[in-house]
Amino acid sequence: MYGYGLGYGYGYYGLDWTYFLVLIGAVLCLMASAKVNSTYNKYSRVQSMSGMTGASAAQRILQMSGISDVVVEHVRGNLTDHYDPSKKVLRLSDSVYNSTSVAAIGVAAHECGHALQHHYGYGPLKFRSILVPAANIGSRLGLPIILIGLLISGAGSTIVQIGIWVFSLAVLFQIVTLPVEFNASRRAKQMLGDYGILGYQEVRHVDKVLDAAAFTYVAAAASSILQLLRLVLIFGGGRSNRRD
Repeated sequence: MYGYGLGYGYGYYGLDWTYFLVLIGAVLCLMASAKVNSTYNKYSRVQSMSGMTGASAAQRILQMSGISDVVVEHVRGNLTDHYDPSKKVLRLSDSVYNSTSVAAIGVAAHECGHALQHHYGYGPLKFRSILVPAANIGSRLGLPIILIGLLISGAGSTIVQIGIWVFSLAVLFQIVTLPVEFNASRRAKQMLGDYGILGYQEVRHVDKVLDAAAFTYVAAAASSILQLLRLVLIFGGGRSNRRD
């Protein structure tokens, strides 16, 4: 008979070791979140020698980079900063827009890095933008499709396999995001120094802030990969899993 307990797919009812994959991913994400919050809070108390705000730093970077068609706007929230390539709008959050801290300037410069990627046609950013619709479908429908397949046809069904492939689109998006974010941070640190917005020691502070932020993307990608691995281990064989 088919077994759908905790030990599903392994011939007995008991602890499914693959849950540890999900647990590892969750712990990584919690560690990354704690790290970025503590690092940002630390350097948000270090005021820049220039006295520039995140918004004025972003405008300076864009101007000195020869980008005149990107608008800098304020958006509510904490660390909700992002660049919208479809509207060419760089949005800075409450904790960044009017702040004169080195942390705020670093975050603003990072978003400018994305604006430069868009302006110069950076390949991975283009690929990520193409993946956005598929990734949204994968993150929202992948697991429900797998569940429907289990209820209708069992673990080895084609519907379950389709669900795994759909979910993998969201995982691919997380992986492609990594070089995009790393490149934006590298551009940010270089521009802050080259344009004289921050001093050498201040750029080192920014380096720590952006490295902590990068860890969140690494953790998210790792968590998604581990979740996909778990699905493949349980359902990926395309065979019905029986309980002896």
